[in-house]
Parts: sequence; structure tokens; C-alpha cells
Amino acid sequence: MLKKLIRVILTFLGVMSGIFIVASIVDLGILELGTWKQYMFISVGGIIFGIIFFILTPKIVAISVKIANSFEGEILKFSTTDIIYGSAGLIIGCIIAFLISQPFLNLTIPYLGAIISAILYLFLGYLGIKVATRKKDDVFISGINLKKTGIKMKGLLKSSKTNIFPKVLDTSVIIDGRITDICKTGFLEGPLVIPEFVLQELRHIADSADPLKRNRGRRGLDILNMLQKEDEIEVVIESRDYGHDLEVDVKLLKLAEELGGKVLTNDFNLNKVAEFQGVKVLNINELANSIKPVVLPGEEMSLTIVKDGKESNQGLAYLDDGTMIVVEGGRKRIGDSVEVIVTSVLQTAAGRMIFAKIK
Repeated sequence: MLKKLIRVILTFLGVMSGIFIVASIVDLGILELGTWKQYMFISVGGIIFGIIFFILTPKIVAISVKIANSFEGEILKFSTTDIIYGSAGLIIGCIIAFLISQPFLNLTIPYLGAIISAILYLFLGYLGIKVATRKKDDVFISGINLKKTGIKMKGLLKSSKTNIFPKVLDTSVIIDGRITDICKTGFLEGPLVIPEFVLQELRHIADSADPLKRNRGRRGLDILNMLQKEDEIEVVIESRDYGHDLEVDVKLLKLAEELGGKVLTNDFNLNKVAEFQGVKVLNINELANSIKPVVLPGEEMSLTIVKDGKESNQGLAYLDDGTMIVVEGGRKRIGDSVEVIVTSVLQTAAGRMIFAKIK
């Protein structure tokens, strides 16, 4: 029924378009026709255009649906905030174009005023959208400062400090789980931003056929539930997306850059890419390494050698915090508690390694 109705409407529009076009040609005086011939010519033109539109209706509908789906896909790439600001900018641009185009409509040259008016509407409408979306962070709405100062853009904010940046969480740091304990200590301030594309990745991992991946994904979802239940922790779900073609890490960096925030991760590769692109990163592993007790060369300690090392005559021991100690000459003392002297300390982004020798 709907298809028939659409066909009738398009056929009617075709008839009206044909009548208008043929009538315009007749008014130009190109053809010398009598009155009855003019009416016949206009009627035939309307019928021909109606038949054309009747035949082409399925293709017109298919093309329209394709364009609408494409337009919908492009719209979904933008956040609700961008759409609202873009719409407001478009309206303001059209109002300015209307005011500017009025003098041009009174020009004596045919069609020139209409052409200039159309160009002004297109240019100023586009300019209004771009300016509104690019400068949205400098606008105050309902007492919410949207400037890139790291303040959350969801409802009324719990914090108005301009030196607090939002922290965008990636998948690895959510699955890791230490973020919950860090937030509870109060050392990490500001809203935690959870992008929806990260949630989708967690859901895919949780639905994986691999038991290990499935457990990791479910652990990540449990961590998110724990974060949301904590009153002291401010969690924001960000719906902004950048299409399915980009990788999650690229989306994370792009989102953090737009929000003026920092990426919270323990992914070493993401840390390097973010550093290259100029996006600030908070690495959980670096934090864990920085709070480990400082060990200096020459210090003595007592430890138990648990296994042999990679090189000959080496033994491996571990401190309570998991720091590995390579003991020269410790291969023969596996299982024994020995006194060692620290010879050197190697600090890397992946962790801290201590070298020692038996006292």
C-alpha cells in the first residue's frame, strides 16, 4: 500500500513538473502556438513527465533509500552534542543569509538575485555548521563549561575545577582491574570516560569462543559495573564514534584529543603511538613502577632464588612487589635464601630489573 501511495505521489509530482516546465517554455515565446495548442502542448508535457516518473518510481525510491541510509550513517558518526550545535549553527547561518540576500532579490537582472541568494544560503549555512561544531567547547550551556579543560560534558558536573582532565579508558586498563583500586584511593581525579566502541569491544571479547578471552571480557564488564556503583567515581559513557573503518586505538586517541583529556591505559604500543601524536597518556604500569621501593647499587638484601636465569650461572629471585632480580652465580643456589648485593638497576617502560651478586 505504501509503495502504491508513493508511486501515485511521484506520478502527480511528475505531471505537475511537466506542466510547469512546458508552461515556462511556452511563456518564453519560442514557439508560436495558438491558445488551444498551448493548452494541448502543456497537457501533453504533463502526461509525458507523469509517465516517466511512474516508470522511474522504483529506481527513484531505491536511490532515495540509499542516500538516506548513507546520510544516516554519516550522522551516526557524530555525537548528539555535535548535531545540536551544528543545527543551531545552520539556523543562524540561514538567518544571516536571509538578511544579506534581501537587497540582491531586488536586482533588475533576471535570476541573478535568486542565484546569489542560493549561494549565500549554501555558504553561510555550511559556515554556520563548521563554526558551531569547531567552537562548541568555548560555549557555556546551562552553567556547563564545555571548554577543553577536561570537564565532563554530561548534565550538571560534580566538579568545576578547570585543571581536571577527563580520563579516557581503553580496553586493556578496564580488563586489568587495578583502575578501581586506584580510583578508590582518591589519587585519580576527574571523570572516567568510557567510549561506546570500547564497550562493544568488551562485549565481543566476552562473547568469544576462546575461554580465556571470554573470561577477560567478562572481567572487564564486571570492573565497569564496580566503577559505576562507586559514588566517589564519576563515570561517563561517551557515544561519539568515528566509523567502523578505524581501529579502537585510533578512535581512543582521536576522542581524547577532542575532549582535551588523557588516555588511561597499560598498553605499551598505544603509549608510544599517543606520544608520537601528542596525546597525553596515563600508563598504569608506569604508575606501578614508580611507587616501587627505590633500590640503589651497593644495597644488601636477603632473598630466595627460585629458578635459573637465561644466562649461564644466573639465578632469578623476586621481591614482594614482583620485581625480578637477576643474581650472578645464583644458579647453584636455587631454593636457598641468600644475602646479595645490588650491582645495578635497569628501569624500562615495561618494568624494573635489578642485577645483584651473592655477598
